[in-house]
Amino acid sequence: MLPTPSTSHLTFQNIYEPSEDTFLFLDALSLPSVISYHTSRFLSGSSPPLILETGTGSGVVIAFVAANATALFGRNDILTVGTDVNRFACEGTAKTVSGAVAATATSSITSRDEGEGESQAHGAGVWLDALNGSLTTCLRPRSVDVLLFNPPYVPSEEVPVPQPSDATPISLSSHDIFMRDSNCLALATDGGEDGMEITNELLEQLPVVLSERGVAYVLLCAQNRPEEVKARVRAWEGRGRWEVETVHESGKQGGWEKLQIMRIARG
Repeated sequence: MLPTPSTSHLTFQNIYEPSEDTFLFLDALSLPSVISYHTSRFLSGSSPPLILETGTGSGVVIAFVAANATALFGRNDILTVGTDVNRFACEGTAKTVSGAVAATATSSITSRDEGEGESQAHGAGVWLDALNGSLTTCLRPRSVDVLLFNPPYVPSEEVPVPQPSDATPISLSSHDIFMRDSNCLALATDGGEDGMEITNELLEQLPVVLSERGVAYVLLCAQNRPEEVKARVRAWEGRGRWEVETVHESGKQGGWEKLQIMRIARG
């Protein structure tokens, strides 16, 4: 079982704390069927795949990928990058990924010293940076090979507007800090009508940002109407052929919190 990256260095007053949806994503990426899909799609010897997580939050998901590159992709030259509109999330993500990659390196050295050889699980990829920006707008067209998105999927009356977060705490009142931090957390959860406003924006960007071998993983809850979303993607016109399927779900629990992760790939 691959280790979950540590977040002990973070406080969660303005960064989304890893929860059920986060761990569902880690489980999905660890599935043998998903690993096989990636190792066959990104064969060793081909150009290094670029893995992007949009809306990194704590950075646990992209850190998990970066730290376990060899186990998840069969190669350790993958490139990993993240984006988030929350500056605090970007700073936290960088620390989470750096710590996870360092832990993998230490584990690899220990295994060799103990005569265990180079473990399949001991191979980290290359971490590039956490970019403070919206969704994929920081990336060049056709540059992303794997996109990961755990969106703000909770239905809400409106979508929060990102607020400037560069003011130093000393210049803010306690009320201002509370409002700023509350806004940061709302950005990670509130998805507007049907919880789909941000996800729809991301879906529209996929044909532009994904490479020819590109694939995206997007988390949805039951109230996002996932079957309608999949039908809509399959019916995209003028954007080539797309394959859509559910690769993992949280089970048969009742209520709108039932989660699933769908994979969208160029045919």
